[in-house]
Amino acid sequence: MFWEDFKKFAIRGNVVDMAVGVVIGAAFGNIVKAIVDHLIMPPIGLLTGGIDFSRHYIMLKHPSGPGPYASPEEMVKAGAVLVQYGVVINNLVSFIIVAFCVFMIIRLMGKLHRTHEEAATTKDCPECAMSIPIKAVRCGHCTTELKTA
Repeated sequence: MFWEDFKKFAIRGNVVDMAVGVVIGAAFGNIVKAIVDHLIMPPIGLLTGGIDFSRHYIMLKHPSGPGPYASPEEMVKAGAVLVQYGVVINNLVSFIIVAFCVFMIIRLMGKLHRTHEEAATTKDCPECAMSIPIKAVRCGHCTTELKTA
């Protein structure tokens, strides 16, 4: 009984569609990440003088072992307690850049879709649902007078 229910669940169209969406979403995420990391971040890094916020932190507890430490990660491994606000800043900046890139891609696709819609030469009559020329003021099938935009 359990396996039959599971098979029905796994084979349903919604689950398969969701799985395809997750796979395509992951691939799309890799593309956006590559655009951000290799096309957008280098000029931003150049403009900011190469500031690396990941090394900005507040030390709450010093490490127990002797230093020097090359990175905050090494300090944490040695027992330090750090508030790494720089990592949060980096992630916020990355999120804003990724969100902007996704917005621009969706906006571009929307424009392409609208251009395709504008190329339509027919429309449906609101009364009889028959296809009529886009510039028609009266339906040739049911003679309904159409509103002009």
